[in-house]
Amino acid sequence: MLHFSQSQAADLPRPSGLGSALAERLLVAIREGGLAPGDRLPTEKQLAETHKVSRAVVREAIARLKSEGYVETRQGAGAFVLARPGQTSFRMTAPSQTAEGGDLRHAFELRGAIEVAAAELAARRRQPADLAAIAAAFAAMEQALAEGREAAGADDTFHAAVAAATGNPLIQRFTDFLAHQFSETRQLTWSEASRQQGKAAAAQAEHRALLRAIEAGDAAAAAEAARAHVAAAASRFGFGED
Repeated sequence: MLHFSQSQAADLPRPSGLGSALAERLLVAIREGGLAPGDRLPTEKQLAETHKVSRAVVREAIARLKSEGYVETRQGAGAFVLARPGQTSFRMTAPSQTAEGGDLRHAFELRGAIEVAAAELAARRRQPADLAAIAAAFAAMEQALAEGREAAGADDTFHAAVAAATGNPLIQRFTDFLAHQFSETRQLTWSEASRQQGKAAAAQAEHRALLRAIEAGDAAAAAEAARAHVAAAASRFGFGED
């Protein structure tokens, strides 16, 4: 059974997010071998006492580990580490900007990796129907800008159309997944305050560059336009070029 020292328990963050903090502590133990495949986790009562949290917090942490494919629960027996922990599913909590910006920074890096590759493939493989779908979403954003409306949904549709143009259904599905995770950031970009500050117009100029590169079939230009768009989006949320 895994044991935690008093110092380990004492430094568990106390603000909101205790369930996530405990889940991360347990993930470290799984990844570093403190909890091996097949091991039973300490009981709900033991975890609650060791980390000085409520049993509801422990249940939240275990539920997260289960949803992310690290543990399974057995009726009357407890929670056990899976044979292939973390390799059977993928899940993200909605990116939130912590004091260090870690969650959101990491999410933007993942978004960049996917969108740059998707843009390059889209420029190489796009079909007339793909170009029409991308252009239609772009036009919807243009009209919203002209009329002073938000267009976060059209923004999502634009990126989904680019992913569809790759001809790769896995990229399309993962882009749909990321769109759900990034819905809050796109809504902020298209909010009234952001429109007044020119952020939505800046994002639309980046979309235009990406559209033109894909229309031209220029894979290198499309990849660069996507990279610049994600970098600029991150910058609008306070992150530097890196």
